[in-house]
Amino acid sequence: MTPDEAPVCSARGCRDDATWMLLWRNPKIHGPERVKRWAACDEHLESLRGFLTARGFPCEARKVT
Repeated sequence: MTPDEAPVCSARGCRDDATWMLLWRNPKIHGPERVKRWAACDEHLESLRGFLTARGFPCEARKVT
């Protein structure tokens, strides 16, 4: 991945490079084959993951390489 392709954190107002990718889905409307992705910097990883898991969305964090 080149710097131009590096993901940017999905947290509102944050423009930092993402170091994590959150893979999640809404099981009420999508099956296991539909996975959405949110990018997260180290600072916002837990808040974004907490937002998703509080709503009962399965969520997995993977380190961006």
